[in-house]
Amino acid sequence: MIENEKIEEMMFELEEKCENTINALDRDYGAIRTGRANPRILDRLEVEAYGGMSKLIELGNVSALDAKCLQISLWDKSLLKAVEKAILQSNIGLTPSNDGNVIRLVFPDMTEERRRELVKQAKKMGEEAKVAVRNHRREGMDIIKKMKTAKELSEDEAAGCEADVEKTISGHMSKLESIISAKEKELMTI
Repeated sequence: MIENEKIEEMMFELEEKCENTINALDRDYGAIRTGRANPRILDRLEVEAYGGMSKLIELGNVSALDAKCLQISLWDKSLLKAVEKAILQSNIGLTPSNDGNVIRLVFPDMTEERRRELVKQAKKMGEEAKVAVRNHRREGMDIIKKMKTAKELSEDEAAGCEADVEKTISGHMSKLESIISAKEKELMTI
């Protein structure tokens, strides 16, 4: 890699943007309900509390009792009804049971059809992440092209930089591929 401040900054930003895209996909995949109880599906759930909206994870603890059941223990028991309402209004497809102290979410076994729908949804999310990474590549290549046109980089330097961008992007694309295939396998495992 050549010693050029603009190129170094561009490569740093490229790396950061790609990592952010991968982390976003990972978070989104955590919200997809599989057949197992996973507290991460409630990470984005917002509850009307204290006159505003609060994330569930700020209001109590969410833990997996076993492979099929999550338990939500709230610090303020007066919020049980509000949390129940938020869960029912979300599209996670679970019905909460409230015993006055905690809320339990029991995960039913998923049908083959539902698994296939979720795999389709996961593939779509994965494809969107790949498109985002490809857009990051295009942005990097555009910067190199502009610098070459402005004579800030020679032909050889530009070619080297383009190779570095391609190497970075292909590494992140293979990470995405492994995350996508792992999620598909997880969804199809009974």
